Amino acid sequence: MITPRTAKQCGNADYGWLQARYTFSFGHYFDPKLLGYASLRVLNQEVLAPGASFQPRTYPKVDILNLILEGEAEYRDSEGNHVQAKAGEALLLSTQPDISYSEHNLSKERSLTRLQIWLDACPERENSAVQKIAITDQARQLLASPDGSEQSVQLRQQVWLHHIELQKGERLSFQLQGPRAYLQSIHGTVHAVTQTEEKEGLTCGDGAFIRDEASLTLVADTPLRALLIDLPV
Repeated sequence: MITPRTAKQCGNADYGWLQARYTFSFGHYFDPKLLGYASLRVLNQEVLAPGASFQPRTYPKVDILNLILEGEAEYRDSEGNHVQAKAGEALLLSTQPDISYSEHNLSKERSLTRLQIWLDACPERENSAVQKIAITDQARQLLASPDGSEQSVQLRQQVWLHHIELQKGERLSFQLQGPRAYLQSIHGTVHAVTQTEEKEGLTCGDGAFIRDEASLTLVADTPLRALLIDLPV
C-alpha cells in the first residue's frame, strides 16, 4: 500500500533565519498521528539564512543524517569536535544524550539547504561519532546501512537508506527488506509501482508511506532526485 504525504500536508515554519518543512511532529508542529514511522523519527527540509546557527542542544540517542543540498555547514559538539560538510555530501552524527551539538551556516552570503533525518538508535549499539560520505550521481547509491556495506555510513539501527538519481523515463526497482519504507522526492516527479497499485504524481517535496510490499518500482516522470528509506522494523 502506498499512502502519499504531500509537501502541502507537512508542517511549516518561517522564523526569518530558518525556513522549514516537517514531515513528522517537530518543534511547534504537532500531530499525534505523525510522531514518526517505525524507527524514522524526523524528516525535515530546512533552509538556514546566511550566517545562521542552531545553538547547542542535546538529543535523544538517535542517528542524525544531514544531506547538504546547497551551501556548507559546520557541526560542533561540547567535547570540542567539529566537522564540515558541503553540498554533495551527507554527514552522520551518532548522538549521545550527554553531549550537546550545534550547527552553523559557514557562509555570510548564501543560504544553507539540507535534509535532516533522525533514526532511533539501538541502545546496545555504538558507532563512530561522525561519518561522512560523498553523494554520487549514480542511479542508486546506498548512503546508510546497518553494516556499512557498499561504502555507506553505518547506522545503529536496521535501516537501509538509498539515494536515487534518475533521468526522465528511467525506472528503478527495489526488493524491500521488510513491511515498511518511506519514499521522499527531493527534486522532480515520480510515480511508484507495487504489485498491487500505482501512484501518480509524487513531486518535489512529496513523500509516501510504503506498507506491506515486497518490492517497489520507481518511474521518473521528470529528472528525479529522491530518497528511499527501507524500515523493516
